[in-house]
Amino acid sequence: MRAVILSCTLKPSPAKSNTEVLAEVVAAELKKGGATVETIRLVDLNIKPGVSGDEGEGDDWPGVDARLKAANIVVFATPTWLGQMSSVCLRALERLDAWFAETDEAGRPIAFGKVGGVVITGNEDGAHNIVATVCQGLIDMGFTIPGQSWTYWHLGPGPGPDYTETDQGHDYSDRVGRNAARNLLAIARAITPETYPVPESGD
Repeated sequence: MRAVILSCTLKPSPAKSNTEVLAEVVAAELKKGGATVETIRLVDLNIKPGVSGDEGEGDDWPGVDARLKAANIVVFATPTWLGQMSSVCLRALERLDAWFAETDEAGRPIAFGKVGGVVITGNEDGAHNIVATVCQGLIDMGFTIPGQSWTYWHLGPGPGPDYTETDQGHDYSDRVGRNAARNLLAIARAITPETYPVPESGD
């Protein structure tokens, strides 16, 4: 099993990302279950706007795209800003739009057989909306979303400490994250692209 965590923090390295720290809980459980895990901090790369697999000179997305195609499990890890996913997270989803035009030799979408999950942190609510929005896009592409394959942490409305600045709520978020990792692994092992029938062609 190969897993890729797309870190959609707005903080460039080496700044500490609260979202990545929670995502590491999921990553540790995936590794415990036998998966290899790679975390990619997208803000450190030049991910150009667009909806193709390659937006030309200087675009770093093709390298990310290749690693996603080789993965069985893809996790989007995003902070919450103004109740929404980060702009980096949305850009990654936009770039995956190119997958709609790609199929395997039998005609199945290339996302068939892959599973997706979500990790969210923030001081304001919006987590369930972000889970719904990210997962809807992934489902459209052909990803399978296992039950309870997400975790989030927030302290409710208004300003407050970050995930790494308090232990409040960690028991819940970390436990849900470990459960999410096990669910992702279980379903990723249970399905392959061939699990799905070949869709009817519109040609």
